[in-house]
Amino acid sequence: MNENSNPNAMKYLFEFAGKSKGKYLISMLLALLGVGTYLAVYFVMAEVIRQLVAGNRDMSFYAGRCLVMAGLWLVRQLLHAFSTTVSHTATFHVLADIRKALLQKLALIPLGIVQEQPSGSYKNTICERVDSIETTLAHIVPEFTANIAGAIVLFVYMIRIDWRIGLWSLITVPLALVTFVVMMAKMPKYFPQTVEKTKALNDTAVEYINGIEVIKAFGQSKTSYGKFVKAAREGADCYIDWMGSCIFEMGFGMSVMPATLVSVLPAGVLYCMNGTLDVSDFIFLIILSFGVISPLITVYGYMDDLSQIGVIMSDVANVLDKENLDRPSQAKVYPNGCGIELKDVHFSYKDKEVLHGITLDIKEGNVAALVGPSGSGKSTIAKLIASLWDADSGTIALGGIDIKMIPLDVYNSYISYVSQDNFLFDLTVMENIRLGRPGASDEEVIEAAKRCGCHDFILSLEKGYDTICGGAGGHLSGGERQRISIARAMLKDASVIILDEATSYTDPESEAVIQSALSSLIKGKTVLVIAHRLSTIKDADEIFVIKEGNLEARGTHDELLSRCELYKNMWNAHTSARGGEVCA
Repeated sequence: MNENSNPNAMKYLFEFAGKSKGKYLISMLLALLGVGTYLAVYFVMAEVIRQLVAGNRDMSFYAGRCLVMAGLWLVRQLLHAFSTTVSHTATFHVLADIRKALLQKLALIPLGIVQEQPSGSYKNTICERVDSIETTLAHIVPEFTANIAGAIVLFVYMIRIDWRIGLWSLITVPLALVTFVVMMAKMPKYFPQTVEKTKALNDTAVEYINGIEVIKAFGQSKTSYGKFVKAAREGADCYIDWMGSCIFEMGFGMSVMPATLVSVLPAGVLYCMNGTLDVSDFIFLIILSFGVISPLITVYGYMDDLSQIGVIMSDVANVLDKENLDRPSQAKVYPNGCGIELKDVHFSYKDKEVLHGITLDIKEGNVAALVGPSGSGKSTIAKLIASLWDADSGTIALGGIDIKMIPLDVYNSYISYVSQDNFLFDLTVMENIRLGRPGASDEEVIEAAKRCGCHDFILSLEKGYDTICGGAGGHLSGGERQRISIARAMLKDASVIILDEATSYTDPESEAVIQSALSSLIKGKTVLVIAHRLSTIKDADEIFVIKEGNLEARGTHDELLSRCELYKNMWNAHTSARGGEVCA
């Protein structure tokens, strides 16, 4: 079993396909009817050959039979078209269900696990790789049904006419199968490499595009582009190596398998000469021998694709098998208020512990702040409270209830989380703000924008509230994205507000507007603020000083200045940078 394999891969595929089994059954039935018309052509053809050999010169007979065969061929094509249409419809539903399941899963697993894998890999799996199984999955039911059933029936028909020629027609199959088995045995070695190299290429491309501004600014285009070229070359080389290793077997097998005349023709001539085979039957058996082998070649053409489906579904299963956040599906208890309490919380990034037994509490309706040096664990605490991760040990409670006892959707309704890197979707400004409360009217969205000082700048955009924000909000500045994110949080009107450097991208003038908006947003709420600009949190009800994953001190601004050396040093650094008075 290679590193990409997952024992649940096919289980998931059958589970998703099972939801559309009715459509697949209809597709199979239509395919079988198509097989019937396909075989009927051979029976009519047999009659034509026998009459021709017998000396029948009635052109009306042949014209009529040709029309019948043409009609059967037309019906066969129509049935095939209907069958594949139904199977494609079913398959598109299957692919949609797979993608929905993957996206829903990403929302349920801890953020740390999601971030362990580059976003380009997820995009590659969800979009390109899931899409790549569409053709095989859509054709496998009708094509396998039609071709295998047709080949079996035609072979049985050959045996009934002359069992010797029937067996001679299959003599090339074992030879071809040996080469095919050898070729398929190489797939576990090569195909996983193509998967990994393609993922690496996607990751490098996403990294290169996202970092293009830095690349240009610092003149690193040669180095960065070289990394992309290297990934692209390796992606191409792995396919070339794979195809090169299989080219002989593929060529030999595809040449030998349809070469039925090599055995059928001399054997049939010999039987005709000794009088044990009728000439008309011999001619017809030659035609049937092609009819038996051609469908088998078509079926074989899908074997490689079937193996690829196994690897692709392994990627899907690897995501779906990841451990969810530890939350119940239904609520049995609800928070009694909106106070937050952490007790002896430990948390690690992979093998490195970054929080070492944090214990703190934020009273309902209070404004609390987390301060400390960069990398001390402030944002980690905020993300744990926002339920983006699960703590390794210890408890986090909302309103006296452990958040692990609250369903994720219920808990999320209590929380508004505004970070320095808030994401905007490639939607209009109106739609991005409305994500805070999907049922909100346009008037309510506009009112939220007005309350946080966004309305005027939104109206100054090219299309106002109908302006498209671009991918990740790329059409807007960092400050504009943050202000829209705050408007979104204001519209949600949650009981707990978490502000993680919510004004980091704003200029001083905009910051004053946003601070005023935040004052309106947090009124009567339980608030947790993370800020490097200490002047923005000096009036907080309580300030928690975090150092190297530990709670160093807690208290009001004045209390910490008097008894916490770290906080005093941070305050002095902040005020001196602004030209203010330094505490002794």
